[in-house]
Amino acid sequence: MLERLGLWLVEVIGTLGYGGILALMALESSVFPVPSELVMPPAGYLAAKGGMNVFVALGCGTVGSLVGAYANYLVASRLGRWVFVRYGRWVLLTERSLERTERFFASHGEIATFVGRLFPVIRHLISIPAGIARMRLDRFFLYTALGAGLWCTVLLAIGWGIGKAGETLSRAEVQLYTRHVILAMVPIVALLVGGYVWWHRRRSRQAGSSTPTADG
Repeated sequence: MLERLGLWLVEVIGTLGYGGILALMALESSVFPVPSELVMPPAGYLAAKGGMNVFVALGCGTVGSLVGAYANYLVASRLGRWVFVRYGRWVLLTERSLERTERFFASHGEIATFVGRLFPVIRHLISIPAGIARMRLDRFFLYTALGAGLWCTVLLAIGWGIGKAGETLSRAEVQLYTRHVILAMVPIVALLVGGYVWWHRRRSRQAGSSTPTADG
């Protein structure tokens, strides 16, 4: 059954084309529950078979993710947290998931918009606390694009590898490879976050020490 689902997804993505990838990834990065694991691996699989251009698919996936993330950011910055708490249940968004994402953003700062793109649940919600905090848009778009691009690359590579190996795409196989990749990325991401936090604190201390005092 899982293999049939995988083949069906490949057929759907092939039919929808690049515009479908962009639209589905925009939904995935907003509050709508569309798993990216059902979108990008089939695109990678099709690319391995010559049915798509992997770079165009990557561009569409990344741009779609930016569109969906900005939609969350815009609503959060204009209306605030309450709208997601009140109406989130209609799109399977729980307050508990939102609170977990807010803690993640509070703990890691703005780089959370990059790191959060690599982890389930947090991935499509991290733009909400960024919007509430009114994070600078240039940084928001940069970090979101980097994180989304990396995640789309991972999923495309998984689909590409399965296609090149001549195997049948299945959701179970995609999830297995995805878990392995996430576990492998955890120490790298931890180093990136640690380096960012150190640099940010160092810059803050330097800015504080260079501020003229009232006596000066």
